[in-house]
Amino acid sequence: MKMFGRMMSCCVALLLTFSSVSAVRQVLNSITDLRSVGFGQSVNDHSFRFLRWFASAVDININGDIRLTFNPNSGDYGSHHYGNYEQLLERVPWGYQYYSLGNIHREGSLRLPHHVFQSEHEYGNRARIIIRVREQNVGQRTPQIIDRVYITQHYETSEHRGTEYDPQHTYQVTTNLLRQLRSFSLDHDNINLQSRRVVQVNYSSHEYNRRPHAVLHSSQSRQNNAFVFSESQDDNTCVYCFICAVVIVASLVFGLLYLSYSPK
Repeated sequence: MKMFGRMMSCCVALLLTFSSVSAVRQVLNSITDLRSVGFGQSVNDHSFRFLRWFASAVDININGDIRLTFNPNSGDYGSHHYGNYEQLLERVPWGYQYYSLGNIHREGSLRLPHHVFQSEHEYGNRARIIIRVREQNVGQRTPQIIDRVYITQHYETSEHRGTEYDPQHTYQVTTNLLRQLRSFSLDHDNINLQSRRVVQVNYSSHEYNRRPHAVLHSSQSRQNNAFVFSESQDDNTCVYCFICAVVIVASLVFGLLYLSYSPK
C-alpha cells in the first residue's frame, strides 16, 4: 500500500505539472525572433510600439534584472492586477504577482506617451504587456523586480472571443530582446513591415527632405529567405503533454493491477 501511495503522489505531481503548461506559443529573445513570428502580423505594429516604449520605461541592470519604475497597483500606464483565470500563463509562484499594462481607459498618475496612446486608440485598445513581479515586503522601498514579460492582445467581452486575452498571440519577451529594443530611438526609427526589418533611421533634416519616405528595402535575397513562423515549440509542448498523459495512465493502471493482485 505504501508503494501505491507513492505512485499516486507521483501521479498527482504529474497532473499538476500538466495543468501548469501555459498557452505561451514562443519565447522572443531577439529582433530575429520577432521576424520569425510574422512581424506586423502576429506581433503587430501597435504592440511593437508599446513593447518598445516599455523597454525604455523600465530599468535593466548589468545582471539582467528588470526593475519597475512605477507602481502597477496605482493604475500607472493602464496597469492592474491580472488573475490569470483563463490560465493563459504559468501558475503564479508564491510571492509573485501578475500585472497587465496598456489599458488606455484606466487612468493613473502616470500615462502612456502620446504616440503610444494614439496608436492604442486607433487599434482598439488591444495591445497588452503582462509582467510577473516579485512582491516586496511591507515597508521595503527598493524597486520591484520583474522576472517575466509577455506581449499579448486583449479583447472585450462583446467581441465574443471566448477569452479576454488571445493565446494565439501571446509571447514571452526576454531581457535580451528588451535591451535590443532600447537601442532603437522612439522618434527616429523605421519599421519596414513588408521586409520585416527593424532599422534605425537618423537622417539630418536636409537629408530627410531629399529622401521624403526614408524607407530602407531589404535585398532580394533576404526577401526570398523571409522568416516563417516556427511550430517547433508547439510541437514540443504537444509531445510533452502526450508523454505526461501516457505516464499518468500507465501509473494508474499499474496501481490498480497491484491492488487487485496484492494479498488481502
